[in-house]
Amino acid sequence: MKKLIIPTFCFAVLSTVAFEEKISAAPLHAEQANIEDVMFVDVNSGSLNMRKTGAEGASIVAKLANGTQVTVYSESKGWAKIKANGKDGYVSTKYLSATKPGTLTKAAVTIKTTTKYVNLSTGSLNMRKSGSDSAGIVAKLTRGTQVAVYSDSKGWAKIKTNGKEGYVSTKYLSATKPGTVTKAAATVKTTTKYVNLSTGSLNMRKSGSDSAGLIAKLTRGTQVTVYSESKGWAKIKANGKEGYVSTKYLSATKPGTVTKAAATVKTTTKYVNVSTGSLNMRKSGKATASIVAILSKGTKVTVYLESKGWAKIKANGKDGYVSTKYLSAAKPGSGSTAATPAKTTTKHVNVSTGSLNMRKSGKATASIVAILSKGTKVTVYSESKGWAKIKANGKDGYVSTKYLSAAKPGSGSTAVRPEKTTTKYVNVSSGTLNMRKSGSESASLVARLSKGTKVTVYSESKGWAKVKANGKDGHVSAKYLSITKPGTETKPSIPEKTTTKYVNVSSGTLNMRKSGSESASIVAKLSKGTEVTVYSESKGWAKIKANGKDGYVSTAYLSTTKPVTDSKPSIPEKTTTKYVNVSSGSLNMRNKPSDSASVIVKLARGVEVEVISESNGWSKVKAYGGEGYVSTQYLSATKPGSLPGLNPDKEENTVVKYVNVNDGSSLNMRSAASASASIIAKLINNTAVTVYSESNGWSRVTANGKTGYVSSQYLTVKAPEGPGSSNGSIIRIDKEYNLTMEKMVEIQMAVNGQTDKKYKTYIREDGLTLINSTKGTVKGTGWRVRGGAGSNYWVVGPVSNNQSMNIKSKVKGSDGYYWYEVDYNKTWVNANPEDIEYNLNPINFVNDPIDSFQFVKLSQVTSMNVSEVNNRILSGKGILQGQAATFTAAGEKYGVNEIYLISHALLETGNGTSPLATGVKVSGKTVYNMYGVGAFDGTAVSSGAQYAYNAGWFTPEAAIIGGAEFIAKGYISAGQDTLYKMRWNPTAAEKYGYASHQYATDIGWATKQVKQIYNLYSLLDSYKLTIEVPKYK
Repeated sequence: MKKLIIPTFCFAVLSTVAFEEKISAAPLHAEQANIEDVMFVDVNSGSLNMRKTGAEGASIVAKLANGTQVTVYSESKGWAKIKANGKDGYVSTKYLSATKPGTLTKAAVTIKTTTKYVNLSTGSLNMRKSGSDSAGIVAKLTRGTQVAVYSDSKGWAKIKTNGKEGYVSTKYLSATKPGTVTKAAATVKTTTKYVNLSTGSLNMRKSGSDSAGLIAKLTRGTQVTVYSESKGWAKIKANGKEGYVSTKYLSATKPGTVTKAAATVKTTTKYVNVSTGSLNMRKSGKATASIVAILSKGTKVTVYLESKGWAKIKANGKDGYVSTKYLSAAKPGSGSTAATPAKTTTKHVNVSTGSLNMRKSGKATASIVAILSKGTKVTVYSESKGWAKIKANGKDGYVSTKYLSAAKPGSGSTAVRPEKTTTKYVNVSSGTLNMRKSGSESASLVARLSKGTKVTVYSESKGWAKVKANGKDGHVSAKYLSITKPGTETKPSIPEKTTTKYVNVSSGTLNMRKSGSESASIVAKLSKGTEVTVYSESKGWAKIKANGKDGYVSTAYLSTTKPVTDSKPSIPEKTTTKYVNVSSGSLNMRNKPSDSASVIVKLARGVEVEVISESNGWSKVKAYGGEGYVSTQYLSATKPGSLPGLNPDKEENTVVKYVNVNDGSSLNMRSAASASASIIAKLINNTAVTVYSESNGWSRVTANGKTGYVSSQYLTVKAPEGPGSSNGSIIRIDKEYNLTMEKMVEIQMAVNGQTDKKYKTYIREDGLTLINSTKGTVKGTGWRVRGGAGSNYWVVGPVSNNQSMNIKSKVKGSDGYYWYEVDYNKTWVNANPEDIEYNLNPINFVNDPIDSFQFVKLSQVTSMNVSEVNNRILSGKGILQGQAATFTAAGEKYGVNEIYLISHALLETGNGTSPLATGVKVSGKTVYNMYGVGAFDGTAVSSGAQYAYNAGWFTPEAAIIGGAEFIAKGYISAGQDTLYKMRWNPTAAEKYGYASHQYATDIGWATKQVKQIYNLYSLLDSYKLTIEVPKYK
């Protein structure tokens, strides 16, 4: 069946209807479907015709009376797809209204509106007839115009201003009246922290969730760069990888050894100081966290640390968190005298031009509360991470600290006092020093500075110095600067300081790599006890010399004393207890740390194991009295609970595995879990399969568009190096965009990217009418559920008037209201910023053997071997058999990747056997359609055949070549020639500043399309492909 935008199968994605305007009223797939809106029929007289399709000539399904409530799925070209009175159909949008028509005098009272202001930097804002860039213009609104907002949806707000109603883009509205245009706020500041846990290692995950996939395991003391912290998770970079870790296992200082940890914690004594009542001690540093104890005024507390307005304390024998503003160094009196107010300072806004944005929170992306002019006096409550919490002009908010000064600046042309600088000199032992555009080794070069060059240092941070040299500004590594000018003689004054250490592994050897990364090539293998010279240590890697070679090794396997190498250990091995945590089937314990090693025993979910050591993704364990090796990713520190029944249709319950058979052999996919069941397909080595479940040695899988059963022993989780053999040629291009990832996420959030992921959802207390403590109904229209308790969280989706909601809990929100956590049972919802960023970021996919195919340039031909394709891909594929040369000709003629065309055709024609593929008679002529062009739902064969007749596709070859032209015109010829660019279109985002011409709304669409094309390439030995990887600022 054909769907408008999102295909059921992998490469049905470019099937006709996505490109042809005249079929835009075709029904939407669930992945594309808009969030439903409730509207009402509004006709002056008679009734409204509901038709079968969005056309005046379409048959009438029903007649709807004035005031009938309808559910609107989507709107396009003046027609709305709706459900009313249990029937689906189409009606004219001009006879629908957001409110139920009644008496005119009371209508306005029932509509909840908000006041906003037009906020754009130049020109005027178009108010249009409907929420579309192509709709007619009703009026042009100037900056600062006040508007009444009825509702906003999908980036458009329905408004009233100057007596007129219409629609405007929401991104040009603000809650406060704008002043002059301001400079962009400062970039996000990062902090350095260290992994701090008592045993084992810290899991770095793909997103801020305990169920998210593991990226890496970080040892105690590992240095990490922290981008942001939210809800107990920190977004970090460590060892060259980015991900999320629990904040409670990070510390500001590098931890020492475990046995001395308690001694190193510095504590202070403070006292509870509240003016009235008592102070709540909570479980964590959040106003919504559960209360551990209630502390009276004057209570003595031991303070472990303070961060972000919260103090971790011990009081009355209990540990917890309290607000720092209610603690004082001296014990307060117990009388009625009010506690000393928080200490504040007075500063002034000091900007060179324009004005300073005061924001709702300490983020450059937070909403603007007010705009402050130069010289404005502000009261500063606190400063943290480059942001100051202030009060100015009667409002509270946050500003960048670098635009505040203790003294009031002059308002004339007098320059602000220059920042304090120091003079240093370039001091390198050989060569020159690179001056870069920013403090990063990957930043572009500004200049090369010779030894002894004098530089002016503005600031130093994280090993980089911001300098001016030879009239240019830039950044250099601080370690190559000295206070005194170095001599120019070639003889170095002081040799590099080194230390001697020894390789200390429990078994096997230690890999010495080319750089400090687990993916770097191996230079040498070092045995236990090998003496090494250590030059430096950073982020868990040591730069060393051993056996005459230079390289990098993991610091975890070096010791300052030489380990004993005899077989009898003097000290028993330190072990930890973990548990088997697999979602289905069992975990193989093998005799060696390799997927190809023999299986000793199969361990069920929840089995306790004793972990002796962990290395390179494998854990040496003891279980059932024996020792062996298991994959570390399937062990957890806590015993997992039981799993609910698996649902094969849910993505979260599946895993990707690969066929592991000898080259030249194949794996039979059968119709049932039995060796005697009929064979559905034969899968070659390295074929990627989606595994739904495993039982009794059989796995239920999907591969190449078919679902069946295969023997589990011939599947492996280990991904192959790449498709095909070494004869394949892959070229990588990095395409740079003048966009930051943060800006790209902001652009995509504005168009409500969809996901089938489940989130916790909340509705404000005044949006529900309570039936009892666990049930309520939505009160009125315009309410939406959000991803957290506060209006600053993103909108997950809308709810309708009187909609029944199950209540799970009630919490105090960040905006002062109470919010109810409710069930929101929608399959597709608006994605949160973190999930959008994950799917946008190429780093998460480019090194994956399957997911990286979303970057393959579909505008470049593969130069495939025709005979190889006919024999390995098209053999037995019905009418497509032997047509490799035709696909090659089509690809070369219209600039489309041939494997992509073949993949599309195989899925669209059911492997060359569908009626449209094998030929349909139209007006006495047989026509063919290989890509389903023009095949609409309900009339796929007749409408697809008619399209083929009009196009003159009277032979299979004509259909293959003609269809390729159609596919090329929609997106590929427009420059969106990778699946990534079809989904996200970064070129348009860079050019216009908003999302445009995107193929799908599902944020995971690009990664869901690649298995089929990967498997086709796996069948080939000879091919050429180019991948284009986006690179953001």
